[in-house]
Amino acid sequence: MPGKVTAPVLRSMKAKGEKIAVITAYDYSSALLADAAGVDAILVGDSLGNVVLGYDTTVPVSLEDMERHVAAVSRGTSRAHVIGDLPFGSYQESVSQAVASSVRLMKAGAQSVKLEGAYTEAVEAIVRAGIPVCGHVGFTPQSVHAFGGFRVQGRENGDAVLDAALALEQAGVYAIVLELIPAALAESITARLSIPTIGIGAGPVCDGQVQVFHDLLGLTSGHFKHAKRYVEAGSILQEAIERYSEEVKNGSFPTSENSF
Repeated sequence: MPGKVTAPVLRSMKAKGEKIAVITAYDYSSALLADAAGVDAILVGDSLGNVVLGYDTTVPVSLEDMERHVAAVSRGTSRAHVIGDLPFGSYQESVSQAVASSVRLMKAGAQSVKLEGAYTEAVEAIVRAGIPVCGHVGFTPQSVHAFGGFRVQGRENGDAVLDAALALEQAGVYAIVLELIPAALAESITARLSIPTIGIGAGPVCDGQVQVFHDLLGLTSGHFKHAKRYVEAGSILQEAIERYSEEVKNGSFPTSENSF
């Protein structure tokens, strides 16, 4: 698909039967690679708390953290749509807080924002402010403590997940992330909605998929059922660094070719 990918373009892809490829990335160099590879959207996720900052959950991530990483990704992106995640505590307090936080991410370089859960009044107000919103239901990582851990949702409360998705569509989201829910439930939600569903651990019938840059490239130590590792880049990079360290220690680097 030529040209800049916008929120309306993403929304229109469902009606055209075009699958949507989204990758979660956090910095300038990753964005350059993802954009050049032709993904439709880059989600600057608050999962940077786990992947980049070393937290156990996304809860400690601040709005300032998100602004910094959204700005970096936006500088490395020319075609893909950039989605900024609203972190925990930046929209739950009030509708006005949600709008103000969204404005900050847009000023940092996002082209739409994403929030977790059925905060329909906040979504309506953000959309009214001229900011496209992506929804997120199922397993919502900011509620990990309420869920009692990283658990698949919708096995027993599938109607609640569907109702939340329908409410978000009514509130004006242009797309919705379905995370860690049974594939059959994701299929049902996808069929009911006129907006695209973006799955992560939600089966193959969603209108698109989102995966984390580091998981796809083998840069994380964990192996996740919902992810596919397309290359073991972590071991390749470690081997290269080991060779560098060894050559420094044995004096074979640098040589005259590396000197001025």
